[in-house]
Amino acid sequence: MSSVCRRLHGLFAKSTAASTKAKANANLNSLPKTASTKDIKLKKLVDKFKKSSELISFRNNQGIYHFTVRRLAAAKKFSMIEEILEAQKKYKDITNEGFSIRLIGLYGKSGMLEHAHKLFDELPELNCERTVRSFNALLTAYVNAKKFDKVVEIFHELPSTVSIESDVISYNIVIHAFCEMGSLDSAISTFDALESKGIEPDLITFNTLLNALYRDQRCLEGERIWDMMESKGIVPDVRSYNSRLRGLVYDNRILEAVELVGEMESKGIKPDTFSYAALIKGFCSEGNLKEANRCYSELQNNKCTPDVAIYTALVPLCCKVGDLKMAFNLCLDAINHRLLIKETVLKRVVDGLVEEAKIEEAKKLVDLVKSSKYFNYKLQLTPLVT
Repeated sequence: MSSVCRRLHGLFAKSTAASTKAKANANLNSLPKTASTKDIKLKKLVDKFKKSSELISFRNNQGIYHFTVRRLAAAKKFSMIEEILEAQKKYKDITNEGFSIRLIGLYGKSGMLEHAHKLFDELPELNCERTVRSFNALLTAYVNAKKFDKVVEIFHELPSTVSIESDVISYNIVIHAFCEMGSLDSAISTFDALESKGIEPDLITFNTLLNALYRDQRCLEGERIWDMMESKGIVPDVRSYNSRLRGLVYDNRILEAVELVGEMESKGIKPDTFSYAALIKGFCSEGNLKEANRCYSELQNNKCTPDVAIYTALVPLCCKVGDLKMAFNLCLDAINHRLLIKETVLKRVVDGLVEEAKIEEAKKLVDLVKSSKYFNYKLQLTPLVT
């Protein structure tokens, strides 16, 4: 049992010890007679949560709120989410903007945007000061629900009606929304508007733009934003460098990407999985297995956990150049890390092993895939492996 679950159980048990069995049965009687066992359990969870909310220590535990709402959302019990969150309004905590922001965020993560917006609108009558913090929480709720066009609409229309001035976080959120929509020109225009209002962009602003521009292979604009970031004295972090690395690789400038990794290390920024993934992808695109393998070794030496993109690039190249031993070992590593390599990639390795009469290795790979609960397919190679 996880620590959150144990804490949840402990607090529920503490707060419900005095509850009578008759009251619990009365609550359950509100369920329809056709209610499933799962529905009954969730109803008990809701009742215990509401009772436990009477404790200040419980209301201060954000993890329990997130755990419970996530569980109800997974079961699509949105009316139950509304029941437990609306019940929080009777406590004095609701006058604390931080507590109210948490509730807005929980509604947002559950996709209950109307409820999130309604709570934001109600804050003044709940005697809760409504500032740019709760405005940003509302924007984030729409981002979490991937309603990016609505984020833009609210950003432009709401502040003037509620007398709130957007801050750099507000701008970061809407720039992110534009980037997710693929409207990079609008994202850059918003960035320019931020500066015209005398608001200084921060590292998050630049990282959001750099990631989107390099991802869209708009490398020249990415370099311009990078230069602007440095001119403002904002120190790039590993995420900044990884965006630029991907851009250089997209632009087939692999040697410059290698030099950039050296620059990272000279500045005390340790390359991570995504740094190595960019280099490996670049070398694999050039058919340079030797250098790709060297990067993979460095990744392991630096105790970085590889991601599936690394194996997706490396394994086919190994097969292409005929290094089935390395391809086999890479597949074993990927399965050990519980990474879901595509069936077509694994099949290519197994078929290659069979062609080289390495039947035991082929069988081992097939058996590992079949026995693993992490793969959503079963490798069927009976005609080849007998």
